[in-house]
Amino acid sequence: IPVVLGGEGQVLDIGRASRIFPPQIRKAITARDKGCAFPGCTMPAPWCEAHHIEYWSRGGPTSTANGTLLCSHHHHLIHKEDWHIQVQAGVPWFIPPPHTDPHRTPRRNHYFQI
Repeated sequence: IPVVLGGEGQVLDIGRASRIFPPQIRKAITARDKGCAFPGCTMPAPWCEAHHIEYWSRGGPTSTANGTLLCSHHHHLIHKEDWHIQVQAGVPWFIPPPHTDPHRTPRRNHYFQI
């Protein structure tokens, strides 16, 4: 299985080897997102879950590029409703379902920006 390494040889992409995000990948996602990435949420990283942007059950890899932090509430919301997530320039953008925003305007969390 191909892997992608980060600084100090840490594995940052384990492909389909495991559904669970290992500590080094979670640390990389936490460094990027700093907390729940859902727009307007202020939940800190320790209270968040790592979420596969492209669902693991649909072939998505376990990697920093395919992961984002979500609090439990927003993690369930993403799975329950038709929200989509895209990472652009290292930032997760959330595309709302048509019933929330007919124009489906992408939005992001600005709370954790430095």
